[in-house]
Amino acid sequence: MMISVRVRVRVREMMKYSRLVSAGASSVARWLCTAAVETEAEVTRRRGREGRLYRRLSELGLTGGTAGQALNQYIREGKIVKKYELLRCIKELRKYGSYKHALQIMEWMEMRNINFAFRDYATRLDLTSKAQGIAEAENYFSGLSQYAKNQCTYGALLNCYCKEKMTDKALALFKKMDEMNIASTSVAFNNLMSLYMRLGQPEKVPPLIEEMRHRNIPLDTFSYNILMHSYSCLNDIEAVERVFEEITEENEKECDWTTFSNLAAVYVKYGLNEKAESALKKLEEEMGPRSRYAYHCLISLYAGTSNLDEVHRVWNSLKSGFPKTTNVSYRVMLHALDRLNDINGLKRCFEEWESSYSSYDIRLANVAISAYLKNDMIVEAESVLDEAIKRSEGPFFKAWDMFMMFFLKQRRVDSAFKYMESALGHPKSESVDKVLKYFEEEKNVDGAEELCKTLKKVNCLDSKAYDSLLRTYIAAGKSAPDMRMRIEADGIEVNSEFENLLETVCPK
Repeated sequence: MMISVRVRVRVREMMKYSRLVSAGASSVARWLCTAAVETEAEVTRRRGREGRLYRRLSELGLTGGTAGQALNQYIREGKIVKKYELLRCIKELRKYGSYKHALQIMEWMEMRNINFAFRDYATRLDLTSKAQGIAEAENYFSGLSQYAKNQCTYGALLNCYCKEKMTDKALALFKKMDEMNIASTSVAFNNLMSLYMRLGQPEKVPPLIEEMRHRNIPLDTFSYNILMHSYSCLNDIEAVERVFEEITEENEKECDWTTFSNLAAVYVKYGLNEKAESALKKLEEEMGPRSRYAYHCLISLYAGTSNLDEVHRVWNSLKSGFPKTTNVSYRVMLHALDRLNDINGLKRCFEEWESSYSSYDIRLANVAISAYLKNDMIVEAESVLDEAIKRSEGPFFKAWDMFMMFFLKQRRVDSAFKYMESALGHPKSESVDKVLKYFEEEKNVDGAEELCKTLKKVNCLDSKAYDSLLRTYIAAGKSAPDMRMRIEADGIEVNSEFENLLETVCPK
């Protein structure tokens, strides 16, 4: 039975005097039972209230509106909103990437003059960066009172700079924090180490660890994990194992399931499957029953060892351990089955998700489409795309790209064009570049010309397309006497490199 902090304090007080009031022990016992029952009821009501509020806020992506509007309506209905409930909702929304709505809750809290703790200001800054960009986060930080500019908020801004790979600003801020004597924490150093790993500079991590040791700053679990990862990137597996031994022998309290996951990933990278699976067994012992992310790591890493049986075993454990299997979990499993080329298992898993999802996720459809196309299952792949178009708003450019490349490899240019035309106008799509490169390699002038006509119709014909067209003519050994006139009519700027190509195709 769950007993609140308030009740636990009362329990300790009563125990302190139990020897003196032994005659009243029975009444004390009755009081404790009553308090515990009341607390359990309070907990049940609170959880129900939090669940209703979170559901309403989490559905804003589907229903529209702002978090402020939803909260105002909630209050108008006679319901009570407490700060700790709002903070729990913010935590959950952040976990699932709903940064805009989480930020709106904090803005609503500020408008209602709900007092912020130091960590609340830091959370607000981080959400501002994620939802509105780093410039707005800087503006928010600048506008804080001196009271609110402390280790928490400075650390949050440092974290933003490191995530955005803004090296100069990150190092300058770290230096300022050091001068203010608020950088002597593992968190500040962990941020810098993460920055260097994002920049592909793992060699800069061990010196920072040495600086931490020099300053007597304790290494935490994240510090050890990132050090192991840096040595892995430097192809020094012996150093990885030395770090692991140090954790287990000298600082065991910092060794958790993520440590074993990190170690297993290194062994998978080097093809040491027996060692990897030994680490995964330890991971499973340490992870506890309620960590979805730990299950996801197990599934992905067992896929890395090519152990399909273990992938299915862990998947079944995950599904039995949670009342609802999330889209993220299905996506992890689909990727694992794709990696192991278990196409039948993947098909069953995808169909199971299709029959039970609460919100359609195009990323799962993309995994299935990719797997089907790799196995030449074009009918199944097209069926998935058709259903995705019916059930969601996309984006579909990744799926269109996959179909386009599939048909290009089969030299079915007309079919490839159909999907490429669908993808035109999506800036993230690399369709045009891929098709132009394909025609250049195939020395297919007619195909390249047809593509340029299509691009012109949708106002996408630029110097890059003409550059590839010219290279296709050169590869095919053909000339085009009217090319200069066409380029001039289309307003394409001619530089020296472009002129050299043009001279070959269309001499003056």
